[in-house]
Amino acid sequence: MYKYDTENVFAKILRGEINCRKVYEDDYCLSFHDITPLAPVHVLCIPKLQVVNFETFMSIATPQFSHLFFSGLSNTIKILELQGGYRLISNSGENAIQTVQHFHIHILGGESLGGLLPERIKNV
Repeated sequence: MYKYDTENVFAKILRGEINCRKVYEDDYCLSFHDITPLAPVHVLCIPKLQVVNFETFMSIATPQFSHLFFSGLSNTIKILELQGGYRLISNSGENAIQTVQHFHIHILGGESLGGLLPERIKNV
């Protein structure tokens, strides 16, 4: 089990201590452009909960919160108008190379992304 670090970069973004290029926000999620994009479109969607990964999100989020978070993710995708498709990625833990210990979903698109794990996005 992971302990949530209230000083992680996404917690600071949620508190307004660090600026981001916002795509979408509601009471349940915040979506913003990744500062080191790995595709022409690379946006992160984070829940407004103190959760480290998907497992902790599902154990803490109410069914209503979970539904509304994923609705916000869907709204973000609609705003991005990703013609030709997109990929959703969420890393969890050391083996998946999760770099920020706050559950988040990467939205990648804007070009053909190749196979499931193209070389350039193995360390998202």
